Amino acid sequence: MTSDLTPESLRCVRADSREPEGYRAALGDTRASLLHTDPPYCLLTRRRKGGDLRDPRANKKIDRNPIVRFESVRDYRVFSEAWLTRATAHLTADAPLIIWTNLLGKEPILSAARDLGYTHLRGEYVWGKRTTDKNANEQLLRVYEVALVIARTPAPPLAPGDAPTVWAVVGGYDDDAEAVQWGGHPHHKPFSVLEPLVRTWSRPGDTVLDPFAGSGSMPSAALRLGRRPACMEVEPEWAERVTHRLRETARQLASAR
Repeated sequence: MTSDLTPESLRCVRADSREPEGYRAALGDTRASLLHTDPPYCLLTRRRKGGDLRDPRANKKIDRNPIVRFESVRDYRVFSEAWLTRATAHLTADAPLIIWTNLLGKEPILSAARDLGYTHLRGEYVWGKRTTDKNANEQLLRVYEVALVIARTPAPPLAPGDAPTVWAVVGGYDDDAEAVQWGGHPHHKPFSVLEPLVRTWSRPGDTVLDPFAGSGSMPSAALRLGRRPACMEVEPEWAERVTHRLRETARQLASAR
């Protein structure tokens, strides 16, 4: 944690990512050096052939609140354009974008980013989600998630002595045992999955913006790695939980010194 941050100064702003007020409250006059966020995935509304809504599937994480669904990919594209336009206005000129998404969401996000000048897809960071061990040499990967790393400029070539960029990680949903502790959000991501991204694409002291804080996984990871988290969340209950999480994380970091 940066030395001038105190637990009381940390908070998650309750705000809609498509409106300007939240960014002003979270950042003030500061511009973030990295956008690292996990917006609602492009999940389409479940409907029967006649148009009626399908019943939610009991106990399925993909149907739990606060999962958001859209009527069409076009609607998701409009949503992506709206929040990305707001968010990128609060970044430094060379700040990269790290945006988690699913298969249907990739094209709308990349299209919206290109229109804003982010024309270079640096790569796709893949999280292989481990479920159970099969034997000593095999792991079952049930599904994977992807984070798009997008920038205004192409990646500079690596020198022979440079460390390689990490583009894949294998880990379970709750390897850090923090998911249940902080509310069991369906989009929780463990620190071990987020750490390579934060280390690679930002530096200590940088401000990291997350307009979709959810469980607080990403702002908490930024804080643990000495960055300044600036975050928003539209759901009041989750905004309050993230504030509590950040302040508790800051206290633990201070006591560990």
